[in-house]
Amino acid sequence: MSRILACIDPSAYSVSVCNLTAWAANRLSASVELLHVIQRKDAVAARNDLSGAIGLGVKSGLLEELTRIDQSAGRLAIEKGRSILADAEARLRAAGVGKVTALLRHGSVVETVIEREAHAALVIIGKHGAEHQLAQDHIGSNIERVVRASTRPVLIAARWGKPPTSVTIAFDGSSSAQKAVGRVAESPLFAGLPVHLVMAGPDNAGHRAQLSSATSQLPDAIVHIVDGEPEKVIGNLVAELDDTMLVMGAYGHSPLRALIVGSTTTAMVRTLHVPVLLVS
Repeated sequence: MSRILACIDPSAYSVSVCNLTAWAANRLSASVELLHVIQRKDAVAARNDLSGAIGLGVKSGLLEELTRIDQSAGRLAIEKGRSILADAEARLRAAGVGKVTALLRHGSVVETVIEREAHAALVIIGKHGAEHQLAQDHIGSNIERVVRASTRPVLIAARWGKPPTSVTIAFDGSSSAQKAVGRVAESPLFAGLPVHLVMAGPDNAGHRAQLSSATSQLPDAIVHIVDGEPEKVIGNLVAELDDTMLVMGAYGHSPLRALIVGSTTTAMVRTLHVPVLLVS
């Protein structure tokens, strides 16, 4: 049985992660490992400590108090983490997922995800973390680092609307885009869903030739070759299709490479309100 690693935190996107995980697990007949990581925070920095500007005796007392507060906060974080995991597990079981395990860890989100993904076929994570869920101009920094470091396909959950009713593959002819095509063609996750292949650029013989390997694997795919900037071309099609899942290679040739690696990646994930699967 394959396994999905689902990463949850206190953000509103954890509900979307649970719903998307349940959808994927049921289609893949997969087990789920729910992961919540408690990150250590510097209690002094978190409280804007200015103890360096006051006397040593006062400073020592303040640091002792901050230590007690930090210990209390740590216990509350553990209780909250267990509650988050219990709620997520209940959601998955109610959605028909049979095998669910919950894991609470302390440390780095990125390092823990990379460690646990060794046992998973797919990683699912929310578009924003708890600290950035209200920010509309970027995705969480942990999420970006996970995507860059992971060797597994990473599915980024947006706010949940409906289950995906189609698949859209952003294609640029690169090896990672070819891997994305192969994954869609072979994985039960996409079985029975209409597939759209979108390529940014002029509709010419060269681009048609690049697409031939993709259409040979996905003979029923609907092909869109549209001249323009990749971000705009892909974004317009995704908006038109609405309940679709975007699948992209994690690395690609220019100009799509700029869309996947660097600041444009953030803009793309931020502006799209659909799940995005990145395949390395």
